Amino acid sequence: MQTRTRKPTHPGRIIEHHYMKPMNLTVTALAAHLGISRKHLSNLVNEKVGITSDMAMRLSRAFGTSPDLWMNMQKSRDLWEAEHERTDWETVKPLPGVHGVCAG
Repeated sequence: MQTRTRKPTHPGRIIEHHYMKPMNLTVTALAAHLGISRKHLSNLVNEKVGITSDMAMRLSRAFGTSPDLWMNMQKSRDLWEAEHERTDWETVKPLPGVHGVCAG
C-alpha cells in the first residue's frame, strides 16, 4: 500500500473551493444545475457523503472534467481512511498459491 501521511482532500472540498467559490455558485444553484437535491450537495460539500459514479458523471459534465478524476479522488480518500482505521483487514493473510496470479 502507498504510504501517505496526509489525508487526501475530500472531493466535496474541491468542488467548493475550486468551482463553487470562484464561480460564485451557491449550493442551491449548483444542485439545481446538477439535477440533485440541495441536501445531497450540501452533504457532499460538507464531507458527509462521498462521490458516487452517478455524481462523478454529473460533475464531469458540469465542470468539463473526466468522471475518473472524481472517482479517483474518492478512491484515494476511501483507501487512506481504510488504511488508517484499525480494523481486522490487517489480519488477512495471502491465500496459498495466489502470488503471481493475476485476474483477467
